[in-house]
Amino acid sequence: MQPSRKAPYQETLVPPVLESVKTKDSAKWETREEMDMADSKESTGSQEPLSPAARLLHAPRFNCTILAAIGCKTNINPGVIKMGLEQTLMKHPRFSKKLVIDDNKCGSKLKWESTAVNVEDHIIEPDLDPCMDSPDQFVEDYISNLSTIPLNLSKPLWEMHILNVKTLDAEAIAVFRIHHSLGDGASLISLLLACTRQTSDPDALPSIPARQRAGSHFSGGVWWLFFAIWTMLRLIWNTLVDLVLFLATMLYLEDTKTPLKGAYGVELKPKRFVHRTVSLDDIKLVKNAMNMVSSPPSYWHKIYS
Repeated sequence: MQPSRKAPYQETLVPPVLESVKTKDSAKWETREEMDMADSKESTGSQEPLSPAARLLHAPRFNCTILAAIGCKTNINPGVIKMGLEQTLMKHPRFSKKLVIDDNKCGSKLKWESTAVNVEDHIIEPDLDPCMDSPDQFVEDYISNLSTIPLNLSKPLWEMHILNVKTLDAEAIAVFRIHHSLGDGASLISLLLACTRQTSDPDALPSIPARQRAGSHFSGGVWWLFFAIWTMLRLIWNTLVDLVLFLATMLYLEDTKTPLKGAYGVELKPKRFVHRTVSLDDIKLVKNAMNMVSSPPSYWHKIYS
């Protein structure tokens, strides 16, 4: 899919991080980012080193952010959102620290440093036309453009964009943009749930239905021991086969050609986000095109659940 041209609303997005600074006092700094990082070294906030995974996600030319769009039944009130974030998300250590570069004799090291968080800098509400022609296309273009703009390193690496525009599925859209070094999908979903409360009881956390484990006819005795040993042997065998195939693919084999495999160099082409409602019939069509194996019988689900 070809990338869309720059839309007029793109000026409402976050300005690029590497914005030139033209004042005399900061002439020795080429960018505002470098000046902010230099000022952060003089602060008295507590610092802690980044984990190995976080350092990898901050590698040069590796812009890895998480974008999540949430649809709402009513228009979003920015004042209520700001008040709620001050009581919940901003109290989390990762969301109240910014990234700094500590230069020493051993080289430059990335660290988290505590800082005063101004919620106004993280809540972005562009001025939109509620009667626009294609609101769904606008939301897709907006999110796609967000993926091309790096986060500002002079503040904690998260943002929330409020789009009070009616789409086919929602009255308003909230877009979270969070750097991947703050957490993965599972941890951020857990944090989001911890920041919400039940409508029936404002002091109670949301309840999640617990999955009931299906009973098994082989829950004890000799049969249970037999299937446990068989499962372990299959796990070891499949692991060895996957390891051999992985090494062979690295040396001389080629990846299996499928309808979903892109052409050479597809990983370097611009990407965009689209929102689609996919039916189960479409999932079956993809499954058949990929020649995927059918799911195992129901009793195997009972054994492995």
